[in-house]
Amino acid sequence: MGAEKLSSRHLLGIKDINRNDIELILETAANFKEVINRPIKKVPSLRDITIANIFFENSTRTKLSFELAEKRLSADVINFAASSSSVSKGETLIDTVNNILAMKVDMVVMRHPYAGAGQFLSKHVNAQIVNAGDGAHEHPTQALLDAFSIQQKLGDVTGKKVVIVGDILHSRVALSNILCLRKLGAEVMVCGPTTLIPKHIASLGVKVEHDLIKALNWCDVANMLRIQLERMDIKYFPTSREYSMMYGLNKQILDNLDKEIIVMHPGPINRGVEITSDVADSKQSIILEQVENGVAVRMAVLYLLASQNDN
Repeated sequence: MGAEKLSSRHLLGIKDINRNDIELILETAANFKEVINRPIKKVPSLRDITIANIFFENSTRTKLSFELAEKRLSADVINFAASSSSVSKGETLIDTVNNILAMKVDMVVMRHPYAGAGQFLSKHVNAQIVNAGDGAHEHPTQALLDAFSIQQKLGDVTGKKVVIVGDILHSRVALSNILCLRKLGAEVMVCGPTTLIPKHIASLGVKVEHDLIKALNWCDVANMLRIQLERMDIKYFPTSREYSMMYGLNKQILDNLDKEIIVMHPGPINRGVEITSDVADSKQSIILEQVENGVAVRMAVLYLLASQNDN
């Protein structure tokens, strides 16, 4: 892997990195994907690095994926679940992290319910920060693994048409995906009920469509987002059943399209709401590939950030 370096010391969001950074991460991820498919899956790349995973919000897949990536790279790993820690006793974010850094941690992977938490932290602590999701703001490694999954399946992201369907308003995955796909030269459309599409979304250079069938006939790839009921303080649509009738993807819709499209989902899936089981488990679905690719992409991000300190 060449001497190329990322332009940023942290990974706080896709908006803070450029196309070269993204391409370098995807290229490095392709190398690591070969590594994790070998009988011996570990490499000693981060043997002297200590990484703390700090999750102030529940997470299963992202947390496991980061942990596996760290262990595959031979890093020392500390896991910290904020819900069962002193944070619930009123300790501040900086206090918590400073206590962890006193243990000589090099890198912090953090998920936090507030937008901008990673940015705030990067200004106050002397460690590299990887944002594993901040509120409804950004989730950069998810966008990178989604782009990598499209690249692995279709050979390239440039010029591809990707529709992101569902709860765009509350989704950090949607924002990071839009930024990442646009930087890689893809065409992006968002589709969902008016109440779940942010007002000024078109200013990000995306098309807006409220008719699912039209959107699916336009695209090469459909990324079906989960309805984020836990972030909704008011009702944005009458019932899950009605949402599903208007914006749910089932096998009949998929089979009636005039072309074959790829179906993605960042998980966890509400089966029967945004997609049915027969779609999730169909040959057009790359949902399980996304999970596998997530480990390779997170290995690439951690490796590239750590290698900046070699100078």
